[in-house]
Amino acid sequence: MFSVVGVRFKKAGKIYYFDPSDLPVEQEHAVIVETARGIEYGKVVIGRRTVDEADVVQPLKRVIRIADQNDAKLVEDNRAAAKNAFSICQDKIKDHQLKMKLVDVEYTFDRNKIIFYFTAEGRVDFRELVKDLASIFRTRIELRQIGVRDEAKMLGGIGPCGRILCCSSFLGDFEPVSIKMAKDQNLSLNPTKISGLCGRLMCCLKYEHDNYESAKDELPRIGSEVVTPFGNGRLVSLNVNDRLAKVQIFDMKKVMDLPLDDVVEQA
Repeated sequence: MFSVVGVRFKKAGKIYYFDPSDLPVEQEHAVIVETARGIEYGKVVIGRRTVDEADVVQPLKRVIRIADQNDAKLVEDNRAAAKNAFSICQDKIKDHQLKMKLVDVEYTFDRNKIIFYFTAEGRVDFRELVKDLASIFRTRIELRQIGVRDEAKMLGGIGPCGRILCCSSFLGDFEPVSIKMAKDQNLSLNPTKISGLCGRLMCCLKYEHDNYESAKDELPRIGSEVVTPFGNGRLVSLNVNDRLAKVQIFDMKKVMDLPLDDVVEQA
């Protein structure tokens, strides 16, 4: 068994687990931790708990100390420096005429590295750009190409529903979303209706999908023959939310909307 705390480094970033050792670490504390990319500043979002050895990735990195005001000030200084680095990098991208869009810049807590996030349609030869940036900032430079979903997560915005984007407000991970989810929920398949700001299928299509899947197991199959108060027929479609079934009645030769409770699939 291991004692761990869950730490998040960005507002809607992934949660990583660390060993708090004997430190009095509690939820909402800011902490300094050792990560694969160096020393980082994060916030404890899951308080101390005990987990099985199989539930953690070894070796488990440790919490170095609880952060203080000086650490918080250094984080703010890093953010200000990142804004300046953003402008400089944009100018250099124009100078090298590279077909890439700079999205965000981030300093690691200890300033051992600057990470430049960008999007591009294909591969970009940025070797000369890296040399220029390294000569200016005198530290390690990393250019990381990201996808359109990651871009939306970093930049934020307002979704078609009128709320702040899920990915930039609370979603830690992107889960696979398919057009089948929209079909199962009887949604319009018009791309403009089911796509988010990133141009990909909206993440919220996933939220209710499991409920629809479990409901389908209890309902008659589309295309099956069913018995209704108006006679036998064939199930054309289902509206799970309104509990309605569209049935083609054989004897009446017409399609009717009937309550699901009145429709029974033939054995």
